[in-house]
Amino acid sequence: MAETRFASLTEACINEKLIEKAGQIIREGGLVAFPTETVYGLGGDALQRASSRKIYAAKGRPSDNPLIVHICRWEDIGKIAKKIPPEAEMLAKAFWPGPLTMILEKTDAVPAETTGGLSTVAVRMPRNEIALALIKAAGGYVAAPSANTSGKPSPTLAEHVREDLSGRIDLILDGGAACIGLESTIVDLTEDRPMILRPGYITREMLQQVLGCPVDVDRLFTGREPEQAPKAPGMKYRHYAPEGELTIVSGSEQDVTDTICRLAEEKMRAGVRTGIICSKETRQFYHADHIEVMGARDDTEAAARQLYAALRCFDSKEIAYIYSESFPGAGVGTAVMNRLLKAAGHRILAADNIKNRRENT
Repeated sequence: MAETRFASLTEACINEKLIEKAGQIIREGGLVAFPTETVYGLGGDALQRASSRKIYAAKGRPSDNPLIVHICRWEDIGKIAKKIPPEAEMLAKAFWPGPLTMILEKTDAVPAETTGGLSTVAVRMPRNEIALALIKAAGGYVAAPSANTSGKPSPTLAEHVREDLSGRIDLILDGGAACIGLESTIVDLTEDRPMILRPGYITREMLQQVLGCPVDVDRLFTGREPEQAPKAPGMKYRHYAPEGELTIVSGSEQDVTDTICRLAEEKMRAGVRTGIICSKETRQFYHADHIEVMGARDDTEAAARQLYAALRCFDSKEIAYIYSESFPGAGVGTAVMNRLLKAAGHRILAADNIKNRRENT
């Protein structure tokens, strides 16, 4: 492939000629990275088998990991989904355009390459005006996973996309920083009760308020990876991971800070580059080769915006071991902890258990 082109634009001032060119690239089977409110997406024509194969190849993504189909109008959903339940329209009215993906039964118009071989399709309408204009210009159906090398932290800046995919795709549209910073909430509407398959900015409580019924939560949020094919992106494979080994430390604030300080000191004494992820309130207690402060402890939205950029920064500093505080698990904090657990390969230490073992030896 020729050199990847790079172009900048804003939601307030969309270059129509540039968007039309980007849409043409997708219609002709090419790949375009573009901004959304969640993270940057890697877009291809969702209805072309070859385009979906190109997406998997560019990312190095397993082909059973389904892609999300992005649309720009509610009325377009009928071409790609069937047996659309009333709950889908209720959620669309409440949260679209926005960071919510719905799992529905697919039509024959959607190739198996786009859905990872499943009979269901993941559908979203993003809130970003650049994304919506591109989807329209591309024909209305854009398959777009995060625009990163598979397994690495998702991109929240166009520069992150360039680092991972330059030379593998046709065009990168730089629309500035993603304002949410974590991927969309995914809710499955094909079962008896709605079920969240991936947490995000739209919380369980928000969904239940709109639907007026209980919403289940998939047990794999904090469990190990399933053996079966994943029903939604991010369910099976190691995701969001920095190159260094990440460990989450949970417990009371004092026990957590004491444990992280001790672990980091041991690594640094051994000459190993070490990093720490912490809150603004505890920054003063730490010393390491690199420290990422995620904002105030109760501001989980700030942590969401900063998480992926922070993980990528550790890579740029060649940090071999990273220790992270755990974050509150309510609201968006559920999504932050989900991504941290994935990035850590579910490596988590209970600080109070470590403290008790030390005191008893």
